[in-house]
Amino acid sequence: MAFASLPNGVGLINLGQSHLHKELNECFNVKCLRFSTSKKRMTRDRPSSSIVVRAVAPNSDIDFSDPDWKQRYQEEFEKRFSLPHLRDVFDLTPIPTTFFLKNRGSQVVEDASSTEEKKYGYVNDDDRALLRVIKFSSPTSAGAECIDPNCSWVEQWVHRAGPRQQIYFEPGKVKAGILTCGGLCPGLNDVIRQIVLTLEIYGVKNVVGIPYGYRGFFDKGLHEVPLSRQVVQNINLSGGSLLGVSRGNGEVSDIVDSIQARRIDMLFILGGNGTHAGANAIHEECRKRKLKICIVGVPKTIDNDILLMDKTFGFDTAVEEAQRAINSAYIEAHSAYHGIGLVKLMGRNSGFIAMHATLSSGQIDVCLIPEVPFKLDGPYGLLKHLEHLIENKDRL
Repeated sequence: MAFASLPNGVGLINLGQSHLHKELNECFNVKCLRFSTSKKRMTRDRPSSSIVVRAVAPNSDIDFSDPDWKQRYQEEFEKRFSLPHLRDVFDLTPIPTTFFLKNRGSQVVEDASSTEEKKYGYVNDDDRALLRVIKFSSPTSAGAECIDPNCSWVEQWVHRAGPRQQIYFEPGKVKAGILTCGGLCPGLNDVIRQIVLTLEIYGVKNVVGIPYGYRGFFDKGLHEVPLSRQVVQNINLSGGSLLGVSRGNGEVSDIVDSIQARRIDMLFILGGNGTHAGANAIHEECRKRKLKICIVGVPKTIDNDILLMDKTFGFDTAVEEAQRAINSAYIEAHSAYHGIGLVKLMGRNSGFIAMHATLSSGQIDVCLIPEVPFKLDGPYGLLKHLEHLIENKDRL
C-alpha cells in the first residue's frame, strides 16, 4: 500500500544522489531542534548506503575551535528558552500558594511519614528537565542529532512544569479568561474543564470564557461566558469547543485594550503556532504597558509540531482516526488488480501523523513525510520502487 501525508512534501531518501542541501545553513536556528535538514554522503562503490547527519545548533556562527564553545552554546540556549516572569517588570512579594492536594479530597501518599512539603509535591523554580537523553557517540549513529562534527555531548535543560510553593496573585481577586483559537482539536473541552477545576483548587472563583478566539475581544456582539464547575462538569463528553473557535486576529493593541477593560489578570490561550505567535505579541504588549497580566499558552494541534513538546493533545486521536482511512484504502487496493491505495493525511509541514499511523497500521509499504526528500523518477525513485512492489506483492 502506498501512503502519503502531503503530495508536495517529500518522503523517501533518494539514494542515487550525492549532494549537500543548500538549505543546511538555513537550518541553524531553533526550529531545527526538532526538525533538521539531512545531508547525505555517498560513495560510488556503495550507492545503496547512506549516512544521515542532523544539525541542531541554533546558529551557524559557533566557533568549534573555541575551547569554551560548549559553555557559550548552553548560555545561549538558556537565554533563548528563558521564561518571562512578572518579577521581570514588577517588584512583587510572593505569597504562600493556595494549591493543596488535600483540596482534591483524600490522597494516597507513598510514605505517610513524609514531610508536608513532600506530600504536597511542589516544584522548585530551579528544577530543570533534560531535553535530550541520548548521547550519540558518532554522527553515523541511527537518528544522530549533533551540534558539532564530533557529536559532542551538550546538556540542554528546560524549565520543569508544576505547582510552585509561592504565587504572585491573590486567588480571590483574580479574574481568569480562557479562549480557543484555530481549528477544532480533540480534547479542547477536556482542557477547558481542567483549567476551570484547577483554578477552583487555587481559590479562583471568577473564570470567564472568551467566545470564538481572539475575535471575542473586538467583536462587540460577543460576550463573556461565565465558567464554573457546574458549567464545565460534563463538557468533556462532547466534541468541539464550548467556547467556539475562529482563525485570524485583530490588532494586538485593541485586544490588550479589551483585556485591560475586562480586568482580566490571567489569560489561558489554547492554540497552535499561529495562535501562540499572537499570544506572544499580546504578552509583549502587556509588558510594554507594564500590566500585571499573565498570558498562558496551551499548545493545541493534532500535527504535534510545536517545538519542545513531546506530544500535543489531539494527536493520538488523529492517528487513531487515520486507521479508518488506511483500512478502507487497503481493502480497495487488495480487491483490485495491481491496486494501489493512496491516503493523504494532515500534518502541514510535519509527518508525525503519517509516521505514527504507518507504524500502528502494519499495512503500509511507503510513507512519505515532509522531513525526508524524495524523487519520483530514476532507478531509486518512488515510481520504480512501487513498480518493484507490485511485481513482488501484486498489490499495494
